[in-house]
Amino acid sequence: MDLQNYSLVSEFVLHGLCTSQHLQKFFFVFFSEIYVVTVLGNLIIVVTVISDLHLHSSPMYFLLGNLSFLDIWLASFATPKMIRDFLSYQKLISFGGCMAQIFFLHFVGGTEMVLLVTMAYDRYVAICKPLHYMTVMSRQTCVGLVLVSWVIGFVHSISQVAFTVNLPYCGPNEVDSFFCDLPLVIKLACRDTYVLGILMISDSGLLSMSCFLLLLISYTVILITVRQRAAGGVSRALSTCSAHIMVVTLFFGPCIFIYMWPFSRFSVDKLLSVFYTIFIPFLNPLIYTLRNKEMKISMKKLRNRHVTFH
Repeated sequence: MDLQNYSLVSEFVLHGLCTSQHLQKFFFVFFSEIYVVTVLGNLIIVVTVISDLHLHSSPMYFLLGNLSFLDIWLASFATPKMIRDFLSYQKLISFGGCMAQIFFLHFVGGTEMVLLVTMAYDRYVAICKPLHYMTVMSRQTCVGLVLVSWVIGFVHSISQVAFTVNLPYCGPNEVDSFFCDLPLVIKLACRDTYVLGILMISDSGLLSMSCFLLLLISYTVILITVRQRAAGGVSRALSTCSAHIMVVTLFFGPCIFIYMWPFSRFSVDKLLSVFYTIFIPFLNPLIYTLRNKEMKISMKKLRNRHVTFH
């Protein structure tokens, strides 16, 4: 389909996080440092899992390595552009670039949601069915579950972009955010998109709520099962799953809020978008490494091998 027949807008203007020049200079330095630490932190986890045979053969760490890989993409789809825009007077993005941001946000975000459900299932099998753990969570099963999460993320994303890209954009082109977010972009179309918007937002909301409910059910079953088996089991289960529960809460909280009130003009939406796209990928490596002895030991071994090699 020829986009030129449907769109007169060739670029969008992003409002960014703020208009203050002093704040923008501060944000340039601050978010540059956050982005570098985020990419390096997640990359170290990926390299550690790949290089350590014990971790690489473990279903939990195999899934964690995939989560870190996704976090690198989640942090990179909009943050580098936002950082560059802090030094620009006009924050412009092409029509194609805008659609690409929407695609990658929903692709990576949708994939990560399903992957978090997979990680919860992994913990359920490890705690509730320990004798069958390696049989149930075989490498073939893990790879299959990861591929399913990528396919669901892709189908979800392409369904969002397919409708958005074919809308007629012929007038206003200002997006009140630092990246092209779906609810903000479809409001700029030159036709009534209320019903279409509700359908598209419902798609995202359904995926978010479905994954969130599955996660709640998984961790509830884990706690009930362990509590019935042994005294003090709940605290041990919470200790094992605490990192996962923390990540799930941080990930789904902003996501559900944004898509339950998609057309709100309240400035908290922008803050939640920053938290969702920048700080969650930044916090995940800290949560998983600071609370995980095996990961810290493997990182030390990797560092010592690197020092010895040089």
